[in-house]
Amino acid sequence: MFFTPFGGAFLIVSLVMLIRSLLSRNYYEILLSSAALLLLLALGITGLWKSNKLKIMEYGWKIPYPMTACLAGETTIVSGMETSIPLFFRLHFQVRGRFFPGGCSGGKFHDKGCPVLAETSVSRGESSAWINLNFPMSGIFNGSGFCQLCDIFGFYSFACGVSQQRNVKVRSSPGYWDNFYVNAQSGAEDRRNRYSTDEERYYMREYTPGDRFRDINWKSSEKIDTLITRISPDNQEKVSQIEIYFRNFGPTNKPSLEALWLLDRAKARLSYFLRSLMEENSSFVFNVHTAQNNWEIGNSEELDEFLERLAGETFSPSQNEGTISDGMKDVFIFSTACDTGLIGFINACNPRNVNLFIVQPDKIHDKNEKTEIFYKRDFYRYGIIPYPHFLTYKKIFPLGAYTNRIEIVYAETKL
Repeated sequence: MFFTPFGGAFLIVSLVMLIRSLLSRNYYEILLSSAALLLLLALGITGLWKSNKLKIMEYGWKIPYPMTACLAGETTIVSGMETSIPLFFRLHFQVRGRFFPGGCSGGKFHDKGCPVLAETSVSRGESSAWINLNFPMSGIFNGSGFCQLCDIFGFYSFACGVSQQRNVKVRSSPGYWDNFYVNAQSGAEDRRNRYSTDEERYYMREYTPGDRFRDINWKSSEKIDTLITRISPDNQEKVSQIEIYFRNFGPTNKPSLEALWLLDRAKARLSYFLRSLMEENSSFVFNVHTAQNNWEIGNSEELDEFLERLAGETFSPSQNEGTISDGMKDVFIFSTACDTGLIGFINACNPRNVNLFIVQPDKIHDKNEKTEIFYKRDFYRYGIIPYPHFLTYKKIFPLGAYTNRIEIVYAETKL
């Protein structure tokens, strides 16, 4: 349909006025309604003609990577719209899709996701524009972007260009916490072979002071009258393995916004913990256990891959986790007040030291503590329609879990 709701209403009103004026022979109304219909006809023909020429227009829709919740300002750029536009027309770019807060799915409403709508227009003479596509918390966005040729009066909207699909994982907005000091001796020491590259394995180099004499290749050195040193095919690297459990256990059927916000803050705290430790000590290797998978993270590329997957992790039903692995000195646990099996898991970790990071509702905290607050009205501010039950409040009670070292992050939701 080319007509917008306003354009359709304007057409009906103009036709009614024309018929009525012809019956009553009101020349003023005949002139006015005829002019309105001629304007609609001219704009419709022009827009249809130009949109057919732009059917195969290629444009770029670049979403920032990584996509983080609560970004300030305009976040997504649309480029490649270098084309002449008729007078009284503008190119518009619109994004429609579904957002799954916290990656949740399940239940009548959660399978469909929260509707998302964002739109921008390209100024005359410009070839690109910014669109404010943003999200209030972590989750998954599935949507499409498409271009439209619209008149400035709002009568018509003609599709042009090729629709583009996107599947984006939105990471948690960063939190600001104090660094958590971890002694390298807290993890299990491991000596592993780190093999050299193929070039180092099969080629030699000239002898330099400090090389071992037993590594000199005497046969090759005699041929070219220069000392040549073999390159060792491997070396030993000492690392410290840190064991981490991210316990994303909780309600799976229509989880409340309060529960999803606690999970979001737990993701943010884990992300900050991993990044800060990797920057401080590159010898750390993190063994991260979630409800769905196990990860070994030893460098920044592996960390980035894990954080991308973490953004889409949602609640899992409680389960029997079996035997806790032995050999680790310390255990680091990230959880929420929705984790009913947390206390039993902590007891199963004895006699090792347990470092607990837990996100709790703020019912009993000290007023001087900082509280992570989520405002439900932010959904509408970002062009997202929330699930109906998100607008209600569901009380979550704090857990009385205590360990050797504990850090409590307080979080709550408000309208």
